Amino acid sequence: MKTKYMNPYLAGVLLGLVLLMAFFFSGRGLGASGAMKSVIVASVDMVAPEHAENSSYYSKYVGEGKSPMKAWLVFEMVGVLVGGFLSGAFSGRLNWKIEHFPGITANRRLIFAGIGGILFGFGSQLGRGCTSGSALTGMASLSVAGFVSMMAIFGTAFALAFFLRKNWI
Repeated sequence: MKTKYMNPYLAGVLLGLVLLMAFFFSGRGLGASGAMKSVIVASVDMVAPEHAENSSYYSKYVGEGKSPMKAWLVFEMVGVLVGGFLSGAFSGRLNWKIEHFPGITANRRLIFAGIGGILFGFGSQLGRGCTSGSALTGMASLSVAGFVSMMAIFGTAFALAFFLRKNWI
């Protein structure tokens, strides 16, 4: 039995309310890429603490009394993972499967997803934020960079859709 997805307009309104609540309760917007950075910094500090303390980059996040894992974005991402799991469980969609168009294999879908994830992660570091942080939070605070980010994200997706459409339709 397949459960229907949430209405996208309702989901958009709910996302806007989540963003508003994030500003209200934490004084910060949403984001995801910073949480990954915190995990990497904490991992480097665990494996090579001397390197982390002596590095000009890592030393900003580690040291006496500092823990990159206590960052707001880390707690936010834990909430996203728990929320996604609960949403899947409540909607009856919690199972192990790879959704893909019948015209391509599951492996090809995973390869494209991996390449897309790597490119988006790289771009989020280059652009100083992911879709949530740079675009949504940026636009909510009326930042020109937020609007430019959103236009770049959707513009690139629109431009590439023609060339990659055979993987989904």
